[in-house]
Amino acid sequence: MPRDKTESHERLLEAAKKEFMEYGFQDASMRRIADNAGITVSGIYKHFKDKEEMFAALVEDDLNALMSQYDNFQNVEYENAGSVAPDELWDNSDEAMWLMEYIYDHFDSFKLVICKSQGTRYENFAENLIEIEENATVEYFKILKDRGVSINDIPRKEIHLLVTCTINAMFETVIHDFEREEAMSYCKNMDKFFKGGWKNLMGL
Repeated sequence: MPRDKTESHERLLEAAKKEFMEYGFQDASMRRIADNAGITVSGIYKHFKDKEEMFAALVEDDLNALMSQYDNFQNVEYENAGSVAPDELWDNSDEAMWLMEYIYDHFDSFKLVICKSQGTRYENFAENLIEIEENATVEYFKILKDRGVSINDIPRKEIHLLVTCTINAMFETVIHDFEREEAMSYCKNMDKFFKGGWKNLMGL
C-alpha cells in the first residue's frame, strides 16, 4: 500500500473512518468517502487499491501491535507456570488491565473491527483471538502439570466456552460504548471474577 502522507491522504482516511463508523464496511460508499474527502472517486485509487485496503489502513497497525504484546504476555505466563505457588497464580498478572488500556488507547480501531468489519478479513478477529487464547490456556495447563502442579482436568469443549466468555466479555465495553473509566472499573471486576473462577475449576 502506498505510504502517501499528504494532506489529501489524511483527509481520505478521516472520511473513510467516519463512513465506516456510520455505515459499517459493507454499506460504506466510496462516493461519499470521496465527497467528504474533497477528491474524486478515481482519486481514491491513487491511495488504496480497494475499500478493504482502506479499512485495513485504519486498523491493521493497532491490531498487529496488540498481538505482538499479547504474545509477550503469554510467554511470561508460560515462564511463571510452576515457578510460583499454585494459589498465587495470576495474582501479579495485569494482562486484562493492559488489554483494556490498549483497547481504549486505540478505541476507534477496535470499534471498527468488533462492530463494523463484516465483509472484511477482520470480521472474525474476536473468534481468532478466542482460538489463540484457548490454545494458550491448554498449553498453560500442560506446562503446570509437567512441572508437578496438581490441577483438575477441564474438558477442551468447556475451556473453549469459558475462553469465549472471557474474550467476549472484554469486547462488550466496545460494543456498548463504555467510557474509559467505566471500562477500567468493569475490567477490574471481570478480572477478579474470571481469575477466581478458573482457580476454583482448577482446584487451586
